[in-house]
Amino acid sequence: MDVVVGLDSGTTATKAVTAGAEGRVRDLVSVGYPLLVPAPGRAELDAGRLQSAAVEALAAVAARARERGDRVVAVALSAAMHGLVPMDDDGAPIGPLVTWADNRAAQWAQALVADGRAADLHARTGTPVHPMSPLVKLSWERAEDPDLVTRTPRWGGVKELLVAALHGGPQVLDRACASSTGLYDIRAARWDDEATAIAGVRPDQLGEVLPTTAVLPGLRPEVAEATGLPADLPLVIGASDGVLANVGIGAVRPDIAAVSLGTSGAMRVVVPRPTVDPGRRLFCYALTDDHWVVGGAVNNGGSVVRWAARALAADFDRPDPEGEDADDLDARLLAEATQVSAGSAGLLCLPYLLGERAPWWRSGLRGAYIGLRREHRRPHLVRAAVEGVCQQLALVRDAFAATDLPVREVRATGGAVASSLWVHTLAAALDLPVRVADSPEGTGLGAALLGWHALGALPDLDAVTALVEVNDPVEPDPEEVAVYARLRPLVDRSTQALTDVLTTLDTFDDRPSHPE
Repeated sequence: MDVVVGLDSGTTATKAVTAGAEGRVRDLVSVGYPLLVPAPGRAELDAGRLQSAAVEALAAVAARARERGDRVVAVALSAAMHGLVPMDDDGAPIGPLVTWADNRAAQWAQALVADGRAADLHARTGTPVHPMSPLVKLSWERAEDPDLVTRTPRWGGVKELLVAALHGGPQVLDRACASSTGLYDIRAARWDDEATAIAGVRPDQLGEVLPTTAVLPGLRPEVAEATGLPADLPLVIGASDGVLANVGIGAVRPDIAAVSLGTSGAMRVVVPRPTVDPGRRLFCYALTDDHWVVGGAVNNGGSVVRWAARALAADFDRPDPEGEDADDLDARLLAEATQVSAGSAGLLCLPYLLGERAPWWRSGLRGAYIGLRREHRRPHLVRAAVEGVCQQLALVRDAFAATDLPVREVRATGGAVASSLWVHTLAAALDLPVRVADSPEGTGLGAALLGWHALGALPDLDAVTALVEVNDPVEPDPEEVAVYARLRPLVDRSTQALTDVLTTLDTFDDRPSHPE
């Protein structure tokens, strides 16, 4: 059968998914690479390794497609958002890619908030002013080296690296990735004058912005040779990973929200026009002209349980705590936590182990347990952490309601939703039915489906709601709904009351060691 490859380059791996126009995943290949953390606050990727991984993943999935008798008719790209990499005039990286998780630009985000410019920038660009965004990263780069930003020929992100590696030619990116930079006016559809002035870049350093359905004419000759694909194979520029996750799970109608819950998490809805939350709690990124994705990302998802495995489970046999055994450890902790009732016996967790994005957008937040008593044990702490993450997503849902975006159903994907505790807690915290995706590779599938849309085989993008397979809904338990509704205002109040304390503690840079 004919298939499109959805090539999804993320923070730790590039995944290549093949799918037919009917929306079913045929195959998946993953090529990993390390997230480089050479010092506290830093989070980088080797940009050249990311490019080579994309070619490797494409070659592997294309070979397997040929073995099955499938014909690859296009490649569509998905890219992690908020990365920043210096590039030469030919699109080759000349430094590491600074990822969304890098926090070195925190004080420049705080400065834009303090001087009153953040709100207007958010309103025009749809991107919260936060250290994750290329706008803030460039402000930091400019402060570190005043000439660095202007003398660098090009600045790009993951998508620009992918296009350069696979296609070459002039620097281009898609509207979805541009709208997540903090540098792009989402309504005027051009680079924003004030944002680029703050960053110290010229529009010609940022590349031409194309629709997400734009088709680039073919692969570089060496890529065609390495992958065995035709040199004239259509390359759909695609979109960012967040918005494509909605496509891949069939959440493209305003009343269906997508929740991604892996190491981190996010909740997003699709709306027909640019919509910016007046409370500045939500982002707004482009998908197509009449599909825009509004939502909020949380830094802390399944990572809270992985932390608990290291910090609270010294008695467990764990020969490889960061490898395959890590999932087993997580499962054991979650099984223990099911012994505790909703509300964790009055224990509240602010799960900000990695700072927090939505709805606070404060990178310096730290985590906290509130209400500890001597009767609390490890299962209480683990369940409270799971509840804390789900309550953060519920606060994002509350921001939807305040922006007149009612949601009636949630579709969930990601590694954490393999756990029934996570799914039931999420349903109760949101007070919404949750349907788990049949395929865990929502983003890669979303890229493939957008590719079919660009080729004309899927004229109505809204049709993916019926195409994508999801499981029967998990309905919220009314008693648990009532418990979480009672606790949620305490999460809000506690975070507001402790922000100064938590962010001050974050100024202590002598991070503790983590013995293996």
